[in-house]
Amino acid sequence: MSTRRLGIAEALREAIAEEMRRDKRVFCIGEDIGIPGGWGGAFTVTLGLEKEFADRLVNTPISEAGLMGAALGAAMMGMRPIADVQYADFLFCAMDQVANQVAKMRYMSGGKLTVPMVMRAPVGVTGRGAQHAQMMEPYFLPLPGIKIVAPSTAYDAKGLLKAAVRDGNPVLIFEHKLLYGSKGPRTETGSVDASSDIPDGDYTVPIGKGVVRREGTDVTIIATLLMAHRAMEAAGILEKEGISAEVIDPRSLVPFDWDLVKGSVAKTGRVVTVEESPKRGGLGGEIAATLAEEMLDYLVAPVKRIAAPNTPAPFSPPMEKFYVPDANRIAQGVRELIAIS
Repeated sequence: MSTRRLGIAEALREAIAEEMRRDKRVFCIGEDIGIPGGWGGAFTVTLGLEKEFADRLVNTPISEAGLMGAALGAAMMGMRPIADVQYADFLFCAMDQVANQVAKMRYMSGGKLTVPMVMRAPVGVTGRGAQHAQMMEPYFLPLPGIKIVAPSTAYDAKGLLKAAVRDGNPVLIFEHKLLYGSKGPRTETGSVDASSDIPDGDYTVPIGKGVVRREGTDVTIIATLLMAHRAMEAAGILEKEGISAEVIDPRSLVPFDWDLVKGSVAKTGRVVTVEESPKRGGLGGEIAATLAEEMLDYLVAPVKRIAAPNTPAPFSPPMEKFYVPDANRIAQGVRELIAIS
């Protein structure tokens, strides 16, 4: 099977087009997603799709509550909407629709109603200040009724989006701005190459299955999105020091691939979690608590959590650099963990 090298934005665009061709119920709804000559949403994901799908790219006013409400209603009536939020921070503007309606409707109806919709939301610190930089995963992890995925490569982005569209439940996809690989007017300073060889044929990536990005024996590093790339960089640094780090990318946060993580922990006995969000209330705490409950006999040291400070994301570039964990900080955390074990 032949392949093509695509970035995440291109892979998502291709996934949307393929799913709209495959299923007439699929449509996109969001702000500025289908303006002729426009950017194709905030980060070019829907760029040019209006040429083929003019009647299935619904441009809305600047009202996240409105577009989420419309997508919810369409999903309940049998459509398969893909709702585009320009910045994940703006999910707060639609929190009633997402948390009280989208997430709960199937439960409250005893399964008589389903909400097969996808919500796409860009996250990450990228020089835009505190209201356009939040990592939103911690706010939605405790919310039953919504699946959550976080792709760090173009291959996973396409496969997870296609799987989400076909799922019978609401799925929230967090996409990191520095991983899009967008070309043209929305190229991001500090972008990381997350491109992949994308096969020509149809494929999906199963929701709920993580992946081992790098095998190791001394420590397990768990990270998603941009931090998965930083963790891989840190593992390369540590390898030169004789430390073998295994890097796990969960890809899916809800459901979470505990079997993969536990298998790795049973081998290494040490765990470092890495996240761009503040430490308090984050994914790392959930992982640490679960491993303490179920894997304590295998751990030779406490779980080490590496995260941002418990403050809003700064606007100042030097402060941003301090705020977001980098490869050196991750490597140092691993060294400290090994030193006490």
